[in-house]
Amino acid sequence: MTVSKERVMIRYAGFWMRFWAYLVDLIVIGSLERIIVKPLFHLLGLSTNDGLLTLYGFVSALVFYGYFVFMTRWFGQTLGKMIFGLQVIDLKDDRLRWSTIIFREVIGRYVAKTILLIGYLLVAFLPQKQGLHDYFAGTTVIHRS
Repeated sequence: MTVSKERVMIRYAGFWMRFWAYLVDLIVIGSLERIIVKPLFHLLGLSTNDGLLTLYGFVSALVFYGYFVFMTRWFGQTLGKMIFGLQVIDLKDDRLRWSTIIFREVIGRYVAKTILLIGYLLVAFLPQKQGLHDYFAGTTVIHRS
């Protein structure tokens, strides 16, 4: 779907493009954890048992959410989105603010994942191709021109 925002044609990124970009991001995050976090934990003699309430689980969550927050803030896109030519935009403002990004990437993404992934499936049905985290934050993902 194409919509004009201030005389610029916007092509919203659909479910499958965003899905493939997200898979690339998961590969990048998993690689960061295996190349940096796990060896550091082993070097320090710390346990690498998975679990939300473990130190390793906490650091893994920081890596996961930090990757999305900082990549989106600095570049408007993650590595996965870069590969597929996608970018996150704010539907109200010209630039993404810290508060919008943190809300979208941390709170919104957590909520979207905990509701049986339905929050991500909304991309296929909403007119501006928004996931639940986009809808709450007033953002969407577009194809870069």
